[in-house]
Order: sequence, then C-alpha cells, then structure tokens
Amino acid sequence: MDERRRAHCWGLVCRRECLVPTWRGWAGLLLVLLLGAVLVVRNAEPFLAVTDSKPGGILVVEGWASDYVLQDAIAEFRHHQYSKVYVTGVPIDSGSMLVEYESYAELGAVRLAKLGLSTNLLQCVPAPLVRKDRTYDSAVALRRWFEARHLPCPSPVNVLTEGPHARRSRLLFEEALGGHVTVGVIAAPPGNYNPNRWWRSSAGVRNVIGEALAYIYARFFFWPSR
Repeated sequence: MDERRRAHCWGLVCRRECLVPTWRGWAGLLLVLLLGAVLVVRNAEPFLAVTDSKPGGILVVEGWASDYVLQDAIAEFRHHQYSKVYVTGVPIDSGSMLVEYESYAELGAVRLAKLGLSTNLLQCVPAPLVRKDRTYDSAVALRRWFEARHLPCPSPVNVLTEGPHARRSRLLFEEALGGHVTVGVIAAPPGNYNPNRWWRSSAGVRNVIGEALAYIYARFFFWPSR
C-alpha cells in the first residue's frame, strides 16, 4: 500500500481514465472550426456595416469619407426629413500644406457644397487634433458645439459613414452624446470592393479586418473621458 501511495506522490494525485478524440473526433472538431470560420468571414462585413437609421433629427457626415459616401449623404438628406447636415472631422494631418482647409470637417463641407448641397444646410464642426479615438473626439466636438450655443443636441442623430466603419461610429457617438440622444447609423456601400466578397480584395481585407479589430477595442477596451 505504501509503495502504491509513494508511486502516486504520497496520495497527492490519483490515476484517472480520460477520453481523447480519435482521428474521426479530431476531423469533426476541425470541420466545426472551419464552418465557424466561414460563418464569421461571411457575416463580418454585414455585421460591421450596419444600417439602422432613425427618422428625423440631424444628419452627421464624417468629413474624411470618400466622395461616393458624400454623394450618398446628399441623397439621404434629400429623401428624408433632416433639419441640417453636420460635418465632423479632426485637423488634416497629411498634405495640409497643399489645401486651404484646416480640418476634414471643413474639407468635407466644401466637397458637399461642390456636389450640390446648399451651404445653408451645412454646418462644419471641426474637432481638435488627436492621435487616437478620432471618431469619438469628433462626436464630442459635435456635443460641445451645441453646448457652446446653449442648445440641446437634437435627437435623433443619424451618422452616415463608410461601410464597416458604421457600427463603431454609432457606438462612439452614443458614448459621446449621452444616453438621452438617440443615434442612428447609415452605412454607405463601399465603392472599391464587393462587400459580399470582401476577402477577395486587398481593400476589403484591410477595411473589414481593421474595423473588426477597432470595434473590439472600442467595445471592450475603450474608456471614454467626457
């Protein structure tokens, strides 16, 4: 008896049977993992590029967006009852010496006017220079624009942005504007890749994977300061 106990580390451990997968089990597990990966890949872009607009209120456009997004913003404005278009954006940090505008908010507003939207319907809301969390700071700048004028932030606020950036934009605008403001979002379809086959394009891979990682950060690791 003593020898058996010494063989099992003086009773600190005991021998138990355990089940391990056979080659069929491992093959089945691999198949499940592959099917899960396929589902994630196919649903990643639709999950990120969410559209959930709210009727009325104001339309917010991120000034760094591509021209086709701004064209979609004009169409959205003309087909729904928005009071105004607010263009947000941080200072231009690349090629600023070549343009006369200081921020993406100003540049976006000018581009919208060039595309046919009346300047009376546009309001530029530039944000300060930041190195990270630019979408959040742009949303904070919008809130402070109304606070500086002693005006309540209109509700709802509908944010129109590029495809897979949409879910993160809505999350960060909700954080910045507060729970009393309803935030809707409109995802403009991408113009440089097929959203249903995003993994076949380098632009699609960069956008979707980059936004997926950024959304995980914003959802689980970002602690906003108001």
